[in-house]
Amino acid sequence: MVCAVGMILRLAHLCLHTNDLPRIIAFYRDDLGLPVKFRFSAADGSIFGAYITLGDTTFVEFFDRHGAHLQWGDPTKPPAPIVAGNRYDHFALEVSDLAATRATLLARGLEVGDIRSGLDHSLQAWLSDPDGNRIELMQYTPQSSQLAPGTDGLVHSNR
Repeated sequence: MVCAVGMILRLAHLCLHTNDLPRIIAFYRDDLGLPVKFRFSAADGSIFGAYITLGDTTFVEFFDRHGAHLQWGDPTKPPAPIVAGNRYDHFALEVSDLAATRATLLARGLEVGDIRSGLDHSLQAWLSDPDGNRIELMQYTPQSSQLAPGTDGLVHSNR
């Protein structure tokens, strides 16, 4: 089924934070048998995130809370503590044409951020639902790490 006049294709990923990235990767990879599509590495070589494949172009994305804070957080504030129940960060919807989708949503009066390229080379724009839940609109590109052949790749950050 194609939703919203063909704009939204499917759930692209759900993003969760963790205090123990190796443990969570091992659970999904070893216990559930799901392959690691790729991992995110910081400038110092440390691994701070991973994409777990659920099938086709749908994933669960995990980030170590400290590593994510170093990448995208306010450096003047410590990362928020993680406890059971507050690990949700955002979900992403795969779209076929991000520019057209963004224009349509803006015309409907929604606030949608600018389009930019993520670390994984996918295009993204952000909005929030009425409860403040963050939603990423994502368009895969030919360079997107999610579409690269194989598993257990590495996406490198300069931070």
